[in-house]
Amino acid sequence: MTHDSIRITPLAERPELTGRLYDIAEDWPAFIAHEPVAAALLQRVPEDFPHHCVVATDGDRVVARGFSVPFNARLDGREETPDQGWDRVLGWAYTDRRLGHPATAASALEITVDRAHLGRGLSYRMLEALYATAREQGHRTLLAPVRPTAKHLRPDMPMADYIREQRPDGLPTDPWLRVHVRAGGIVEKVAPASMTMGASLARWREWTGLPFDSAGPVLVPGALVPVQCDPVHGYAVYTEPNVWVRHRLG
Repeated sequence: MTHDSIRITPLAERPELTGRLYDIAEDWPAFIAHEPVAAALLQRVPEDFPHHCVVATDGDRVVARGFSVPFNARLDGREETPDQGWDRVLGWAYTDRRLGHPATAASALEITVDRAHLGRGLSYRMLEALYATAREQGHRTLLAPVRPTAKHLRPDMPMADYIREQRPDGLPTDPWLRVHVRAGGIVEKVAPASMTMGASLARWREWTGLPFDSAGPVLVPGALVPVQCDPVHGYAVYTEPNVWVRHRLG
């Protein structure tokens, strides 16, 4: 898939780019990379599931990446859109890979666009490319535990209220949710514990530059909800809600 000078391809067709997928100027908050499931598994996804990943290049430069994974949603105790969202489907994908369970669903994990290429519609085209890879692998649906890009500006608002906010044209006010809905996605529900991480107050101070010296909620730049600080035990926990969106692939 091409647009101007940008070429988007399944990673399986360009495996030589696997080691360059993180050569992107990105805006993820510093603490996200230390989320336990992400830290353990995310960077393995391109090598282990290349047919479910896409890469965008502008000339010789990698300018965007998109990851998804297959998983089995029909085993006992599972569902397609679990409350534990992102963490749960990524963990299931690796359990199923190890045990040889057949995939019944696919879930997007992330689309990251280089800062210099934001605002050009590339995220929409990357989403379309993930559709294509899911279809190619025989899936009729692509799920996505979406991290709304403007929610961090309203950390005290419950996610359930946030996703109900719409513009006059009926589309979500959140830019990233709007991309998904314009692409045909259906907002299904909140995943209240999509990512969960706890760390010492020393680590949180290192990541954020904030004092973390008072008990209770702490507003952290880039966090979608407050981080809960417990100075007595020297620990703080962040539980991030995401939003399940379903894309039917025809």
